[in-house]
Amino acid sequence: MKTMITWTGELAFSGTTPSGHEIKMDAAEEAGGKNSGARPTELLLHSLAGCTGIDIVMILKKMRFETKAFQIEIEGARSENHPKRFTDFHIHYLLEGDLPEDKVVRAIQLSKNTYCSVYHSLNANIKISYSINGVKGKQDI
Repeated sequence: MKTMITWTGELAFSGTTPSGHEIKMDAAEEAGGKNSGARPTELLLHSLAGCTGIDIVMILKKMRFETKAFQIEIEGARSENHPKRFTDFHIHYLLEGDLPEDKVVRAIQLSKNTYCSVYHSLNANIKISYSINGVKGKQDI
């Protein structure tokens, strides 16, 4: 996989992903940017959530379970010192549907341990939790 981004002035960059989607990035105004796009760190959070979410939907579908609604809350803690890398993530999956807890846990574990390339590309502690139909499940699976 290969891509390129182009500086568009000040602290902003834009690019088109290999799949043809435009991405705009910029720094916050307090950092000298114009807030004309997402922060790269925000995109990293979205990438992790999206990667594992796609896995879970696909795995549950293969298990013949229908997910009616699915949201992913993700929070990242960053170091105070440069390079201010992410040190911890907490991912909380909010699933709706007739989904057996053991199958949801299995799908999450498969994403975490086997399939999610973004997860395995990061060097941070990642905590995971989930809810099914508003009921919290096991923590840190």
